[in-house]
Amino acid sequence: MDVSRLKQSWSLVAAHGDQVPLYFYSTLFLAYPETRQMFPTNMAGQRDRLVTALGHIVSQVDQLDHLVGYLQDLGADHRKFAVRAEHYPAVGEALLATLRHFLGDQWTDELAQDWTAAYGLVSKVMTEAAQAAEAVNPPWWVAEITGHERRAFDVAVLTLRPQYLLPFTAGQSIGVSHPAVRSWRYYSPANAPRADGTLELHVRAAPGGAVSSRLVYGCAVGDQLHLAAPVGDGLTLRPAGSADLLLLAGGTGWAPLKALVEQVAAEGPHRRVDLYVGARSRSEFYDSDAIDKLAASYPWFRVTQVVGLDMNRPGEFVHPVNRALADGDWRSRHVFMCGSDEMVSQTVAALTRSGYHAGQLHYEGLGQHWYGPAWRTAAPDESGGAR
Repeated sequence: MDVSRLKQSWSLVAAHGDQVPLYFYSTLFLAYPETRQMFPTNMAGQRDRLVTALGHIVSQVDQLDHLVGYLQDLGADHRKFAVRAEHYPAVGEALLATLRHFLGDQWTDELAQDWTAAYGLVSKVMTEAAQAAEAVNPPWWVAEITGHERRAFDVAVLTLRPQYLLPFTAGQSIGVSHPAVRSWRYYSPANAPRADGTLELHVRAAPGGAVSSRLVYGCAVGDQLHLAAPVGDGLTLRPAGSADLLLLAGGTGWAPLKALVEQVAAEGPHRRVDLYVGARSRSEFYDSDAIDKLAASYPWFRVTQVVGLDMNRPGEFVHPVNRALADGDWRSRHVFMCGSDEMVSQTVAALTRSGYHAGQLHYEGLGQHWYGPAWRTAAPDESGGAR
């Protein structure tokens, strides 16, 4: 398998942009119509995930130690889409047909052999990981909504009770799907693991967001949802040791940080924790009662609310990091941040300029998504606090 030949050919194909996934999915669904049910009804958001994931795989095809872990996670995660071993050859055929179409005269027998070998490796690792995962976790958990509270026009706080214990770590994200919607979105529980196994989700409805809109506007107590295995470690406390923490939250990005506060409380008062939580206006602080209760309960936890829009300064927007940096020097702390892509990228840039090093900044990747059969990568989703 010639790695340089693979990379070069993929760069040529990827240059065709949206035409590539359009041709791929058309080929797949025409040849194997039974695969269509594994994908969302609206494919608009699905198109670039194929290109993103394939680009990631090809870019690391010569670094198998990094690539194998990624593919194993992908294979195990794909069980929730009812992807089975027999589906992989169908995807492989559509992939090769797509490459052949866009490469034209540059498609050779040698290149076909390289791509066949590469895809064979990918499908083998993913299939074996899916089989191994069967012995550990179900493809998904069924959960009942036991609480549904609208905190704002577009924000709801849900309490879920899975039928079976769903193990997770504070700061991770869990896939959520409504049985009527063939899409998944990832949300970070706003609680550390509880003895009763219940989960608290903070959901903001996004324009055009099928899952988030259904969760906010179309669900009620007693309804059932599907939950997928937890993913991600960017916001977990494992790399932070026993250091004091600075938490920076925007909107529903408060959810996973709330879980971290609960974890610190459960482990004992070994840290100081300062939270700066932002919203565009005071009316958008949807979880103030819970935040105030935590602050009143734990003397090591201090809270500062940051109103982004100042009527006296039109055109300016204050992020939580702006207020935090004005208040003091936090370079001895680990900083955890969650919110929209814009909020997180602005926060990382501001902290980096101020001398904070990458090892103390904790967040999930930007501009990526954890949903869509086979082509998931990683991070914030349609709700700002979810991923």
